Amino acid sequence: MSCMSVLDTRGRPLRDLRISVTDRCNFRCRYCMPREVFGPDYAFLDRAEILTYEEIVRLAGVFVGLGVEKIRLTGGEPLVRRGLHELIGQLTAIEGLRDVTLTTNGSLLRAQAAGLKAAGLSRITVSLDSLDDGVFQRMNDTGVPVATILDGIAAASEAGLHPIKINAVVQRGVNDHTIVDLARHFRGTGQIVRFIEFMDVGSTNGWRMDDVVTASEIVERIGAEFPLEPAEANYRGEVAQRWRYQDGGGEIGVIASISQPFCGDCTRARLSAEGELYTCLFAARGRDFRAALRGGATDAELRDAVGAVWRLREDRYSEVRTEETAGLRKVEMSHIGG
Repeated sequence: MSCMSVLDTRGRPLRDLRISVTDRCNFRCRYCMPREVFGPDYAFLDRAEILTYEEIVRLAGVFVGLGVEKIRLTGGEPLVRRGLHELIGQLTAIEGLRDVTLTTNGSLLRAQAAGLKAAGLSRITVSLDSLDDGVFQRMNDTGVPVATILDGIAAASEAGLHPIKINAVVQRGVNDHTIVDLARHFRGTGQIVRFIEFMDVGSTNGWRMDDVVTASEIVERIGAEFPLEPAEANYRGEVAQRWRYQDGGGEIGVIASISQPFCGDCTRARLSAEGELYTCLFAARGRDFRAALRGGATDAELRDAVGAVWRLREDRYSEVRTEETAGLRKVEMSHIGG
């Protein structure tokens, strides 16, 4: 496949595509899908509104032709969508695509890990905000215990989905007192915990700056127990800052979207389950591509349309964030997968 590189107004290339395969989730994490908003009466997308696997693969091929090298499947919770291994198999067949990865809450991983690996999934990231059952169950608001997620991580490891990354969103007064325990548990396992500053994604998670535990504070707390030193980034645009244990026990990552914005190196686009393209995690609206797909657009027309959106991109929300802009209406994290 011939590939052309496309740059936005700030000279950032299009390299990473995050594809939400569903807007549904079996968790109700308060920082993402609070139950009082996403309750029994919430109107999720109908099946006919969601892109088919064939449509996703076709669009993915268009993005790869514009320079995308890595695709991450997200949700909602991607493992609640049936036959996900079929999509992975089709994506990995796209010439020029280097990496297909997945982010999951891990609750359904035991049953699916081997099939995901066999289909060609490269790596997996599992969300786990605390090892304390009480804290974790209050955060996921569904009663799923930590043991279920740890078993899912074990299944992914047994299937050969390495390296496994563990994502933990840190909120002051909620789970910040458990971050050292989380670091301790995964230290020396080869699995990398990435601590994420609580972000103002969407408009329903009750974000306040006072609830943010900064990356520097996270590193300081963990480093007081297990001395750390900074490590080089693996590649341009890597989201997490890497910190290595001085005794060789592995590493952690911190994602500092609030305190140390990384907009200048952002190479990510996001495709929602119904085919809307978002050029920023904090965007208010996306560009509809489902209508073009179902209306007979050619691959060349789709490529030109995607390229036009990216070339006009000037997003740098985290660099210009204030308490006022944080309150503006934005797309929900559960809709575009974080």
